[in-house]
Amino acid sequence: MLTGLALFLPLALAACAAPRVPSPDEQAQPPSFPSVPQAGETGGVPEESLRALNEAEAAAEAARTAPVKVGLLLPLSGSRANVGQAILNAAQLALFDLAGDRFTLVVRDTGGTPEGAASAAQAALAEEVQLILGPLFSTSVEAVKPLLAEAQLPLITFSNNNAIADPQTFVMGVTPSTQIDRIVDHAVAQGLRRFAVLAPESPYGTTVVQSLQQAIFRNGVELSRVVFFDPQAQDVSAEVRALADYDQRAAALQAQKRSLSARNDAAAQRALARLQGLETLGPPSFDGILIPSSGRQLLSVGPLLAFYDVDSSEVRFLGTALWDDPSLRNEPSLQGAWFPAPPPALWRTFANRYRQAYGRTPPRVASLGYDAVALAAVLEQRAAREGAFLIYTADSISQPVGFSGIDGIFRFLPNGQVQRGLAILELRPETFVEVDPAPQSFDQAVN
Repeated sequence: MLTGLALFLPLALAACAAPRVPSPDEQAQPPSFPSVPQAGETGGVPEESLRALNEAEAAAEAARTAPVKVGLLLPLSGSRANVGQAILNAAQLALFDLAGDRFTLVVRDTGGTPEGAASAAQAALAEEVQLILGPLFSTSVEAVKPLLAEAQLPLITFSNNNAIADPQTFVMGVTPSTQIDRIVDHAVAQGLRRFAVLAPESPYGTTVVQSLQQAIFRNGVELSRVVFFDPQAQDVSAEVRALADYDQRAAALQAQKRSLSARNDAAAQRALARLQGLETLGPPSFDGILIPSSGRQLLSVGPLLAFYDVDSSEVRFLGTALWDDPSLRNEPSLQGAWFPAPPPALWRTFANRYRQAYGRTPPRVASLGYDAVALAAVLEQRAAREGAFLIYTADSISQPVGFSGIDGIFRFLPNGQVQRGLAILELRPETFVEVDPAPQSFDQAVN
């Protein structure tokens, strides 16, 4: 059931196979209730004990049948309304697939601002929700957290900012640290030992670099170069030139040519001939370069690296989940690059169902809406089966076995941060190829 907005789902979707959705930890044990003695079985049980047992049974039945309301806070107006609507659409798919009769979504518009998020949370709390999903932005989450702390309700946010996580605030987005750990571990396993990073000078870029430093230290390899660039700049050639050590390598080539030219022996002349046509001497000081950018900026950085003599046949280009963008597939300078991303097969199934329902392709973040509502619906169904009074607790949300959704396996840690099982994709002409599949369980996961 959905309050606040109409539910639109074509009947044709009922025949579609639903993607795998989160499943609860079967080992978790909910509160149990004593059975009520039947007639003739009470023996010498005191009347007050019978009354207590009857009350317990009645309470358990009430817990199984009571309405369950889950708040969903999204930017349905403002500059990011299209993203909020896509997440809501995906949430409706999960509602259709999994929700029971007593499950209700209470949808409220944040307007994409912290003030709007606080108002939306207050409106949802007035509806007596038991869990909040959202908001999308970390600044909005900060505005909502005090209200939920007072109400003692957990929050599962779509943000990917680990800084806002705590034992009652669960960060569901694909975080930079998860992505960097996965790509560095894979690159090291393939033999890379010296890394560089070209990052935007922004909070996101700083977070990526910090995560990279930690992953480098953990793997016992080297971080040789760190260069930041202005994310608003139209031209980053100076930063790419510095990253590539182009001037030093070009100067080394000229010095070598002068040294060989000063000699008259045949070996020197042969060596000098081999240097003709080169612009620099020797490779860069790294064999893997991380570029946490997207869109036009990334499409300009790739050719610049080639121009400043960073050969993709000698240096592996590495990206983040931002690279999960079809527009990159035909950029020659990026061919062979690796990046981490949720496993693509379930996403394709989900995207097809979304297009059938809504007539458009979903943005990548929409899957979070499906997985969050699926998780909430499955936890509610388990609680109904087992007569649990409290459905959404820190323990039920942070089950060690985790869940499996559109974006692969994930689990929340007691500190509110998320762990995910990501795949490694490689850019090839017209396609992305899965070169290292995502783990199917956290027993298999390295991270």
